[in-house]
Amino acid sequence: MADKAELKIDGKAYELPVVHGTEGDSGIDVSELRSKTSYITYDPAFGNTGSCQSAICYIDGEKGILRYRGIPVEQLAENSRFIETAYLLLFGQLPTEAELNWFSAGLTENAALHDDVRHFFYGFPSTTHPMVILSSVVCALSGFHPTPKDPAEDDEVYKQTAIKLMAKVRTIAAYSYKRSIGQPFIYPRRDLKYCANFLHMMFSLPYEDFNIDVDAERALNILFILHADHEQNCSTSTVRLVGSARANIYASIAAGISALSGPIHGGANQDVMEMLEEIHQAGGNIDSYLSEAMIPNSSKRLSGFGHRIYKTYDPRAKIIKEYCHKILRKHKGTDPLLEIAMKLEERALREEYFIKRNLYPNVDFYSGIVLKAIGIPTNMFPVMFAIGRLPGWITHWKEMRESKPAKIGRPRQIYVGPERTDYVPIDIRK
Repeated sequence: MADKAELKIDGKAYELPVVHGTEGDSGIDVSELRSKTSYITYDPAFGNTGSCQSAICYIDGEKGILRYRGIPVEQLAENSRFIETAYLLLFGQLPTEAELNWFSAGLTENAALHDDVRHFFYGFPSTTHPMVILSSVVCALSGFHPTPKDPAEDDEVYKQTAIKLMAKVRTIAAYSYKRSIGQPFIYPRRDLKYCANFLHMMFSLPYEDFNIDVDAERALNILFILHADHEQNCSTSTVRLVGSARANIYASIAAGISALSGPIHGGANQDVMEMLEEIHQAGGNIDSYLSEAMIPNSSKRLSGFGHRIYKTYDPRAKIIKEYCHKILRKHKGTDPLLEIAMKLEERALREEYFIKRNLYPNVDFYSGIVLKAIGIPTNMFPVMFAIGRLPGWITHWKEMRESKPAKIGRPRQIYVGPERTDYVPIDIRK
């Protein structure tokens, strides 16, 4: 494999180093291009730019591969719980039984919020989107949990900070939902596991505990595992960029949550439910909708099908599909949107138009349906995404801070504004 690439500009040749990854992916190092040539690379949306070297997550979109720390996501989804996968990402290896018990105990011990934090929720109008509340309150946690040392420079501080974030984000998310519907907050229980405790805080009422369905709990574990990391996506890159300024970890995670709140990032599964609602309102005619979606430049599109990264079946969709169907069988006949989703999937997978274009159901299609089936309201969908993605964000923040040399992120630009224009003062005498 080549270790140098040659670039010719204005008749002069320049050698640029080539860096290689462990899975065969390679990149041309252009970090010194401007100092050598006065040129920069131009790559809108950074779709072909590697901003870092990372040991956390690997994706091969052509082959449908997703691995965390080298372990296929299929194996993690089949054999682990979310907190075990989170431990793998946060600390670099799968936990022993003792380590998993320590981690689980830490999440339980730190699940409650400082009583003063609860007042933040009442400062928001009841109509505030839960993602706004989540981002704001997470940012405020730095005031309640200042760290004696930089978590990036002290392993013990990092461990405790990661546990606090993992524990408290779940509680903040549930409280943001309760605030939006005007119900009292429900405290976490010490006897429930991570996902079961979240469902308890979401749906229980005072003196009336929610009956937690084991299939719903397992499906939630799977969804969180599938969303735990996904390389340098928009929100993860945001966490790393904000953190590169030495912003504290809470502010960096809050920035990632804000990025995820965008409808074309964390709102994709919400688009799926809106599409199903549109089909339902139009009489449930799936064939008509599919026909319109296949017309070039049509306003109709098949939300939840296809993916920017995966050029084959989204590996996460294969996993959650099984749990989706299992839960749907329990809810058969109870929700017209779920019935439409099942029929839409069946019809689209037989349609040559979508097959030729590799437009298979992605994780957002199935996750939206699963969340709907277990009672999660649509405005909470991106919040669920954020809970799942949290261990990835924390890990990327730590990895970025440990990289050498640690530089503040500072993209360049190609200026296309007016040339020099002299200032013309106003004649105030007129």
